[in-house]
Amino acid sequence: MEDRSLKLEVENVPGFKEAIEVVKKTTVVTSIETQPTTDNRQPTTDNQQPTTKVSSLSLSSIKAKKELLEAQKGIIKETVHLPSEIFTETEMQEFWFKYADKLGDKGYKIMESLLRINDPKLEGTTVIHELPNEGSKIDFEREKHDLLTYLRSHLHNHEISIEVSVNEKMDSKKAFTTLDKYNRLNEINPNLEVLKKLFDLDL
Repeated sequence: MEDRSLKLEVENVPGFKEAIEVVKKTTVVTSIETQPTTDNRQPTTDNQQPTTKVSSLSLSSIKAKKELLEAQKGIIKETVHLPSEIFTETEMQEFWFKYADKLGDKGYKIMESLLRINDPKLEGTTVIHELPNEGSKIDFEREKHDLLTYLRSHLHNHEISIEVSVNEKMDSKKAFTTLDKYNRLNEINPNLEVLKKLFDLDL
């Protein structure tokens, strides 16, 4: 009676039944089946294979890992090759000033003036453009991205970059003209153009 009471107390311990189930699932059990015999000979185990019970959780994890490895083998990394055709300085300048024309047609006179203020030079795939002061460089840098995209697209070379330098000793004829200053003021106050036409003013 004491043993039975002790067993009942153990079975009622919280988590006892769950622990037993886990042990049953994770323990590898090997059993050897034997055939009954009608004589006094010992049962033989020749040609009999042990049966093994493996946790279903282990089998699932192994299968999942195998499927993952197979899936990774099937992944093909695509390499995108962007065009990098050779071009000359003359070709670059041609599209440079075509872009300046486009800006002028759209009314972006300041950026157009900055593009025309100097002939850009080419060093490898780097376009070198000189401007007369820091203020003009800041204005240029704001709009440089669209220009760079345009050149890369039309020259079929995505390695092109633009480097801007300041040269305060640039020839005076390449500095901002009266027209450049007027265009800047007109961007700030479009009414200036109305007054110019109304009074037929010259610059």
